[in-house]
Amino acid sequence: MIHQLDHRLGFPDPAKARRDGLVAVGGDLSVDRLVLGYRTGVFPWTEDPVTWWSPDPRAVFGLGPGEGGFHIPRSLSRTLRKGAFDVTFDQDFAAVIRACAEAPRDDDATWITPGFIAAYTALHRAGHAHSVEVRQGDTLVGGVYGVAVGGLFAGESMFHRATEASKVALVHLVDRLRSRGFALFDTQMVTPVTRSLGATEIPRAEYLRRLADAVALPCRFV
Repeated sequence: MIHQLDHRLGFPDPAKARRDGLVAVGGDLSVDRLVLGYRTGVFPWTEDPVTWWSPDPRAVFGLGPGEGGFHIPRSLSRTLRKGAFDVTFDQDFAAVIRACAEAPRDDDATWITPGFIAAYTALHRAGHAHSVEVRQGDTLVGGVYGVAVGGLFAGESMFHRATEASKVALVHLVDRLRSRGFALFDTQMVTPVTRSLGATEIPRAEYLRRLADAVALPCRFV
C-alpha cells in the first residue's frame, strides 16, 4: 500500500520504500516540503500526482578521500585547459532549468514540467536550489542545477549545447562542493555520462546513513 500525503508536512521512512523506490504520493511542491524531502532522502519525480522516490541503489559522486572520487577523462582535461568556456554560479537559474527541461531525451519527454520549474525557481529564491552556468561568449551552452541542504548537494538535471559543456559544469560544481566542505553529492541514478566521470551506486541504507551526517553540516553553496 502506497503512503498518501496530505497537507501536513512529513514523509514515511524511505527505508521502507516500494521495490521500485516509490515512497509516497501526494502533497505539494512547496519550498518547505521540498527541503524536508531532500533532508529525508526522497525527491519528487512527477507533478500530477506528485510522487516521491528513494531508489535503491542510489548514485553518488565521491567527494572525500576513500570514496572513489570524481574522475576527469583526458579529453575533458584537454577541454578544460583550452579555457573555451566561462563558468558562473547562480547567475541565471531560470535559464538553466528551462534549458534542462528543453534538452532532447530518448523518450521525448521530461519530468521538468512548468510546475516543477515554478517550484524549483521558488526553491532557488529561498536559497536552496542552485545553478552552474557554462557560456561561450554571451551564449549559454551548458549547465547543471540541484538542491543544497546542509552538506548535501542533490544534482537534478544538466544540459549541453556544446560538446562537453555539461561535463565542464560538473567539474566546477564538484570543485565548489569540495572547497565548501560538502559531504554528499547525490545524482539519484547513474547515467552513461555520470558513470564516465566516476559516479557509483551505494545501497539505500548506506545513502540514508551518509545523508543524516551530511545534512547536519553547516555548509553554504554561495
